[in-house]
Amino acid sequence: MADRTETEKRDLAKELAAAVRGEVSFAAADRALMTMDASNYRRVPRAVVAPRDAEDVAAALRVCREHGVPVVPRGGGTSIAGQATGVGVVLDFTRHMRRIVSLDPAARTAVVQPGVILDDLRAAAGAHGLTFGPDPSTHSRCTLGGMIGNNSCGSHSVAWGTTADSVRELELLTYGGERVRAGRGTDPTGAPTGLPPRLRDGVKALVDGELALLRTGYPDLPRRISGYALDALLPEKGTDLARALTGSEGTLGVLTEAAVRLVETPAARVLAVLAYPDESAAAEAAHTLLPHGPMTVEGMAADLVGDAAGLPKGGAWLFVEMGGASPGEAAARAQALCRAAAADGSTDHTVVTDPAGQRALWRIREDASGTATRLSDGSEAWPGWEDCAVPPAQLGPYLRDFRALLTQHGLRGTPYGHFGDGCIHIRIDFDLLTPPGIRRFRDFSYDLGELVVSYGGSLSGEHGDGQARAELLPKMYGPELVRVFEQFKSLWDPAAGLNPGMLVRPARLDENLRFEVLPSRPVPVEFGYPHDNGDFSAAVRRCVGVAKCRNTTTGPGSTDVMCPSFRATGEEQHSTRGRARLLHEMLAGEVITDGWRSPEVHDALDLCLSCKGCRSDCPVGVDMATYKAEFLHHHYEGRVRPAAHYSMGRLPQWLHAAAPLAPALNVLARTPLAAVAKRLGGIAPERPIPALATETFTRWWWRRRRGTAGGAGELSGGGTVTGTRELSGGGTVTGTGELSGGRTTAGAGSPSDARTVILWPDTFTNHLSPEVGRAAVRVLEAAGLRPLLPPTAPLRQPGGALPQPALPRLHRPPLCCGLTYVSTGQLDRARTVMRRTVEVLSPLLQDGHLLVVLEPSCAAALRTDLPELLSDDPRAARLASSVRTFAQALEELAPDWQPPRINRPVAGQTHCHQHAVLGDAAERRLRARAGLTGQLSGGCCGLAGNFGFERGHYDVSVACAEDQLLPAVRESSADAEILADGFSCRTQLDQLGDRPGRHLAEVLAEALGGDGGVEGV
Repeated sequence: MADRTETEKRDLAKELAAAVRGEVSFAAADRALMTMDASNYRRVPRAVVAPRDAEDVAAALRVCREHGVPVVPRGGGTSIAGQATGVGVVLDFTRHMRRIVSLDPAARTAVVQPGVILDDLRAAAGAHGLTFGPDPSTHSRCTLGGMIGNNSCGSHSVAWGTTADSVRELELLTYGGERVRAGRGTDPTGAPTGLPPRLRDGVKALVDGELALLRTGYPDLPRRISGYALDALLPEKGTDLARALTGSEGTLGVLTEAAVRLVETPAARVLAVLAYPDESAAAEAAHTLLPHGPMTVEGMAADLVGDAAGLPKGGAWLFVEMGGASPGEAAARAQALCRAAAADGSTDHTVVTDPAGQRALWRIREDASGTATRLSDGSEAWPGWEDCAVPPAQLGPYLRDFRALLTQHGLRGTPYGHFGDGCIHIRIDFDLLTPPGIRRFRDFSYDLGELVVSYGGSLSGEHGDGQARAELLPKMYGPELVRVFEQFKSLWDPAAGLNPGMLVRPARLDENLRFEVLPSRPVPVEFGYPHDNGDFSAAVRRCVGVAKCRNTTTGPGSTDVMCPSFRATGEEQHSTRGRARLLHEMLAGEVITDGWRSPEVHDALDLCLSCKGCRSDCPVGVDMATYKAEFLHHHYEGRVRPAAHYSMGRLPQWLHAAAPLAPALNVLARTPLAAVAKRLGGIAPERPIPALATETFTRWWWRRRRGTAGGAGELSGGGTVTGTRELSGGGTVTGTGELSGGRTTAGAGSPSDARTVILWPDTFTNHLSPEVGRAAVRVLEAAGLRPLLPPTAPLRQPGGALPQPALPRLHRPPLCCGLTYVSTGQLDRARTVMRRTVEVLSPLLQDGHLLVVLEPSCAAALRTDLPELLSDDPRAARLASSVRTFAQALEELAPDWQPPRINRPVAGQTHCHQHAVLGDAAERRLRARAGLTGQLSGGCCGLAGNFGFERGHYDVSVACAEDQLLPAVRESSADAEILADGFSCRTQLDQLGDRPGRHLAEVLAEALGGDGGVEGV
């Protein structure tokens, strides 16, 4: 039997490869990427085909039909009911069939292929003042084919309806190979136009025979998405076959092209945010706003938005967008709406006219499909009852009953959504890991189905039935109409080859759950995963598939970083979601069978820049940089590593050893020997080797302090003291000791005033860009702060033993944040250097001193990697909480200091680690106070520490730089100050651009005048 299966697989592969011009893959990695969508479900396909055109689709269908293999059309893979998963051949339309065939501004129509991303269509239409009306929150990555398959809606449906309202004509192929051009109207026989004879006669006979049922069996509400829309074939509704096929979830035909309607966008928009005491009050008020002609009526409660800024005081809010021919008209309409709302229960309001402010608030709503998957206490929550809809006027009482049903079943969730259309989204804390939890999921689903139907509602109000709800369609429509659905499916697809198990004759709603294949117990790992209770499987489960990481466009004012490698390659395996899927399948062990040794996972993670962008930009906080480090640790455990892991991963050691030889090494780096060194070290041949500092920052510090010591006994930067010396926090050190930076004399107490800061001499600043450290010292001192460098060996605690005898500094290992070891997965070494760092710094930070870190990547490592890798040491968390960036320290400890006014525009990039972990609000405020105007770009520079230097990464590294950083610098004015606080960012600019970047500290130090005291000798 196994031999027969393998033979059939080889035959299928051979014939598909011969028939299809696009890519055909039976590889484990490609199949693993398609096992899931954004739902709770998982199916393993046999193969993935990326057709180039309609002829490829026809060829793939023919081969699959001959082999009896089912076919599943797939767009962006963001479906929430499971309809984008399948066990046969997945047709991936996102690779090639993503062309806007034509756009007619006069007729307000466009013709698109199914893989066109919605935002691409909106951008093309926007040039003519038009847009495509439906706009789901996944608009930056969902496809038109997927929207048509699901009859997607979005927040503007109160103004522009569902996708079905925007479809004019569909071209598709049936599983049997018949070509259909579905539109509106009838042919001379009275049948829908565009059908081949077999379908024409069958569809006409079915509709004619069930006229009464089709006229009475459908609820009347704006968000009725469930089932087949066969009532669109009624003569009084224009016999609209295109509308009837919209929302059929790929079960009737495979879409190859669509003609769609475009709508005119208002010249101006404003956002009115209406506050209400609670969710029920907002729900009851929503439908009363519809007569005012709003473009959106979106509802959210406090348990979703948290402490988001810009909201009026309340317990729930309605986001109501109003349009107008001018900003004044739109604002006047919004104010009129607010007055009406105040008379009908609204307790407060705000009108947001600033586009940036509107975008910030809308982002809360758009990210909700991800953020709602974690409740306030960190509990997991899942889709499944994501989008039921009831008549808008019934939303208030329905929502109260819905909440009561949750309580009855001991469940929790955070409702939000399209209140103006009576459609509620919610993620619920189902336990989908244990049999009792799955039974509760099933029981609740049945009870909620009955509740929705009792209100005259639809089981699906936006995302389709798929497997999640199709089992319950008899509750909504009754057995007779469901039987008609089955007959309609049999007409179009008698072999049941298209997306079987969806919508009609469905699988049970509690089958094929994606969690059942994961390990039942936590796997042994190195990091603590504090947000997932130490469970790596739970961390990987965070990815729910909404695919924000697949966004390839940069909107106005966007500072997002995620996901630079996907933006560079366009390959699913290089997206955060793709990598999470591969890790999921690695843990499952069915498709990816080699566990931590998996080459498929390794290859996908190889192009992860460890930028940490997903840690902040992913709505559910997937942290792929940490997952990559974890994987690399296990993957290479007991094995020889790539050369770059030894050269770049252990960079702090090499730089420390090389410091005395810097002048000679810099000369050698400009000779042919450099090529040999790069080859041996696994370094990209295209990369110049950065010059080493001939005087490190710490050596400069010692020299400067000796020059101003004022006599023996100085502890500033390398002096010694004899006798007993007190430490802040109560420790003492006896004998010959060292505390770099202090200004006390023999036997005197160390400074413990609040203006003293510990300045971290990170590897990059110390050995590669000491000018940044010198500038930072100058600025910190000008602001009245007192920077000290930490010692290089632990100081004795009360009752503790003395450290080992002091050695010359050259031979002492440097303190290190462990960044390069973490990024290459050398976690044992990372833990060793981090423990030493904790030992040295803990006594100095007990008084609440801040640890100022100039290099953002090192600051991020100390803030996150260190406590998560040393999760057993409470001192690690205390150290992490002390970390501040240069600007944060100035703002916190010298709030009244006025920086020099520079009055120049800026360009450059916020470091990706700073964006993801530390935030840049303090930097933005410091720049504003210094008269540095403008905004830095988002994205990642592409060098990303060791990544861009590793052999094989150069092209992707350059592509990442060309995504945002280099264009922003090229487009800046000649007098713009180019800012880049990260060494990698500055190096990338030096090597690829024509304008160097500087750290903010350098710019401020220069503006202080004179030599700035930077040399200070």
